[in-house]
Amino acid sequence: MSGPGWFTVVVWVWIALAIVLVPPQIKITAPYGRHMRPGWGPGLPARLGWIVMEGVSPLVFGGLFLFGATPKTAPMWVFFAVWIAHYVNRSLIFPLRAHMTGREMPAAIVAGGVLFNAVNAGLNGAFLGTVSAPYPDGWLTDGRFLVGIVIFLAGAAINLRADETLLALRRPGGPDYSVPEGGLFRFVSCPNHFGEIVEWAGFAVMCWNLPALSFAVWTAGNLIPRSLSHHRWYRETFPGYPKERKAVIPFVL
Repeated sequence: MSGPGWFTVVVWVWIALAIVLVPPQIKITAPYGRHMRPGWGPGLPARLGWIVMEGVSPLVFGGLFLFGATPKTAPMWVFFAVWIAHYVNRSLIFPLRAHMTGREMPAAIVAGGVLFNAVNAGLNGAFLGTVSAPYPDGWLTDGRFLVGIVIFLAGAAINLRADETLLALRRPGGPDYSVPEGGLFRFVSCPNHFGEIVEWAGFAVMCWNLPALSFAVWTAGNLIPRSLSHHRWYRETFPGYPKERKAVIPFVL
């Protein structure tokens, strides 16, 4: 499914920008979390920064979807539900559980995250809320929807399982970082990122539209370089780090 010509052009430009920005992200690691370093301007409390930059997505997507003129059908409510569920976890549940007390995040990174989430949520929310024709109810039995939602749920399960492992490693009074074990951590350094990439690839399949594809591309373009940085950091920080582990895609990368 696609929208008017101008909308399609905007989305293709956004996809192209995601691809263009991959090499700089591989070369320059964003300075937050374990990669925090001075020289990036004023900071914000890490928990607040995380909530602000991730919280933009459900607000923008939800507003544009709910108040858009396109009649909402059952498949479209499923799209809405999985998007909001993911971002309620990312913007509230995860940061409120994570060990972030006393940590900072550069305000510039928060601003970049706000822009990233606002555009991706805006394109998808506007498309489903106003630009797109209503999806027929029969879409719920279409092969693309069925395959896509299975992929999405598999990615969500991987992402949540990895988050639980990471949260369990960082308890008050314990070390800031240690080597995670178990689950897909046996194969990759960042199964949480792998799960999120899989999630939004599944969303693109189940929605079968260009804005959903653009978000899948942006997710991969953002998280693969981040995973490579994490992988390099693990190997440099822990001398006995398992050599067989890849960065983000099991057995591949």
